[in-house]
Amino acid sequence: MRDCRQFYIDGKWVNPDKPFDFSVFNPATEEPIATISLGSAADVEKAVAAAKRAFDSFSETTVEQRLALLRRIIDVYKAKSEEMAEMISLEMGAPSSLSGKAQVPAGLGHLLEAARLLEHFQFEEIKGSTLMRKEPIGVCGLITPWNWPMNQIACKVAPALAAGCTMVLKPSELAPLSAYLFAQILDEAKVPPGVFNLINGDGATVGAAIAAHPDLAMVSFTGSTRAGIAVATAAAPTVKRVTQELGGKSANILLDDADFGKAVRDGVQSCFRNTGQSCNAPTRMLVPESRMSEAAEVAKQEAESVKMGDPRSKETNMGPLAGKAQFEKVQRLIEQGIAEGATLVVGGPGRPEGISKGYFVKPTVFANVRNDMTIAREEIFGPVLCIIPYQDEDDAVRIANDSPYGLAGFVTSGDLDRARRVAKRIRSGNVHINGARVDFSGCFGGYKQSGNGREWGEAGLEEFLELKAVFGYAEVAK
Repeated sequence: MRDCRQFYIDGKWVNPDKPFDFSVFNPATEEPIATISLGSAADVEKAVAAAKRAFDSFSETTVEQRLALLRRIIDVYKAKSEEMAEMISLEMGAPSSLSGKAQVPAGLGHLLEAARLLEHFQFEEIKGSTLMRKEPIGVCGLITPWNWPMNQIACKVAPALAAGCTMVLKPSELAPLSAYLFAQILDEAKVPPGVFNLINGDGATVGAAIAAHPDLAMVSFTGSTRAGIAVATAAAPTVKRVTQELGGKSANILLDDADFGKAVRDGVQSCFRNTGQSCNAPTRMLVPESRMSEAAEVAKQEAESVKMGDPRSKETNMGPLAGKAQFEKVQRLIEQGIAEGATLVVGGPGRPEGISKGYFVKPTVFANVRNDMTIAREEIFGPVLCIIPYQDEDDAVRIANDSPYGLAGFVTSGDLDRARRVAKRIRSGNVHINGARVDFSGCFGGYKQSGNGREWGEAGLEEFLELKAVFGYAEVAK
């Protein structure tokens, strides 16, 4: 059992104001693996005060100083990458292949991108006689989820540091071990005291205190739409900036000229990656009505090839869901899909055969799904694919956009120009053409109830900056 009950405040590991022990469980075994303490508003007060004190000096550091800091963090992060992968597998059940080859590298990718940006980013520009100056926004509250812990922490912390901001991080209490190690990495890299602070806690207490705190200039939140609304409501009285990366129900349009078998297999794999616990997962596969049976059969074969079990095994390519509450939610929605008349192709309620412990669910595929069914509307956050028929290209776009969410979209076509045209019609913050991978120099964020603001790359850095116009700064030639 790991003892992770201290918080990182003002460059030191300190005890919470009032201890409140909370057990962290391995979702593959349902056994406790660590103890943290859930913080309080008093702990938030201490962390914010430390960040506020540090802001005056850190906001005035040079680009070169912040670049050197990021490079030190990158070096230490690389040295601890294996340990980080182990933490992620333990706390959220990610197979070792995923934690080591995707989860940990995602965090590194954001750190490297922030350093790359600092090498050329223009913080000041003269327009006419006016200096347009981009300054760090201030003290930031960062609230992150459990599903891609290093991706979500690094894509907030790295640009905040690059901008010259100071911060208080609250990671998910369900998967806090990777964040704990990340704080150790920043400490070893000699981040100045108060610049980065970590407090564990739940959303109702620590999250709410961060969102409402008057000394925070910004809150960057990733999580459910329901929780995002609560954060925005708590932040509103202090008129702080709020950026949100929330839920998704992304459509994957397979056009009639696609390499159909490959497109279906790739779509199933993308949907099931990370046990379906990705906000941008392509959970709605849209196929021509005439090819529904073909799509269902290929998807069934792909689902049946999934290897579930011990996340430490090299054979495992799908782990458990991250916790009991999520397991129960997914089971309920699978049962609701059956009750509403969707065709269950493979999977269904209960644990996979031969597995009696852990929050494992059967890789599940539904065919002949209507877009008004609950399983097509709600974010399930598990390995559950809905295959929806469409009549023609316009109908496919209509169905794709008929969602309260708008985080990601996917289009596959044998004609690149056609795929480009369809991609432009999808109302989402990002679209993948023909299976294109994410690009950390691009941006990530959503339309509608998938959030506001952007993360990653230059757009993500801009979120941590305020724009100041200094009139009369330069002489104008007469």
